[in-house]
Amino acid sequence: DCSLAAEQLKNNPRHKAYLDGVSLHQLKKLYSLLKGHLGGESLAESLEKFRREETIDPEEDMNKLDDKELAKRKSIMDELFEQNRKRKDDPGFIYDVEVEFPQDEQLEPCGWDVESGEEI
Repeated sequence: DCSLAAEQLKNNPRHKAYLDGVSLHQLKKLYSLLKGHLGGESLAESLEKFRREETIDPEEDMNKLDDKELAKRKSIMDELFEQNRKRKDDPGFIYDVEVEFPQDEQLEPCGWDVESGEEI
């Protein structure tokens, strides 16, 4: 597993001084490329495979994934969330963002949005 190998390398006291400025993501990518090279893949194939593994397909049904694959997808989503997250001390941080959505377009009706005569 490239993730485990990257974590072990990064946390090794002998390599800590050298790898302090290298992100865990970069180490995972390096291990993945090395694994592909040892498996006979070209650099382009290894890079494409890594890109596919590290991105989320919005059309994918995650209910059909096993626990290991689901945990991997959740980890990717957590990383994306942290990258896009705005904190109080970030430049351009606005506490209460108000957005006006255009009302010119016809809204599509939705089955759960339709009011019924039945009381709940």
